[in-house]
Amino acid sequence: MRAALSKILVVDLECTCWEGKPPAGQESEIIEIGVCLLDTVTLERSAKRSIMVKPIRSEISAFCTSLTTITPEDVQDGVSFEEALRILTTDYNSKNQVWASFGDYDRKQFDRQCRSFGLKYPFGDTHLNVKTMAGLMLGLNYAIGMEGILEKLNLPLEGTHHRGADDAWNIALILKYIIQKWRN
Repeated sequence: MRAALSKILVVDLECTCWEGKPPAGQESEIIEIGVCLLDTVTLERSAKRSIMVKPIRSEISAFCTSLTTITPEDVQDGVSFEEALRILTTDYNSKNQVWASFGDYDRKQFDRQCRSFGLKYPFGDTHLNVKTMAGLMLGLNYAIGMEGILEKLNLPLEGTHHRGADDAWNIALILKYIIQKWRN
């Protein structure tokens, strides 16, 4: 089945992290999946959502909380990773949508965690790397972060950086800008 081009599912992950290597017996795990949709006809952003995921193979460190603002209490009532994948596939038709993220980390983390948990990957084959696209559009010889791209494009950072739903919303804004430039 071909991926639909009328909407792009923009995804951003927040994962457990540490200053340095993970503690013994722990691994980086998705704790928030931020999503929004970008309508490629109207270029309107919609359906901004945060899916909190309760980790089972790691704990949220003080470093992780300082970076993301996500606390252990925030994920206590989160869904399982399996349920989060179900939400993506049923609520967002993720298998049949073009999807985008900023860089390749999110795509690789989904792949890694799905393999580790023995679960099916929730996306189709069509992934857009907005970080690379923006760098090419700006004529950069190197990749820079989302905040830097927003600054170079004179676009506002909306919400809290390193929160999945807010970052997905901002990534969709960058993608909107890119699409507008391509059309002109």
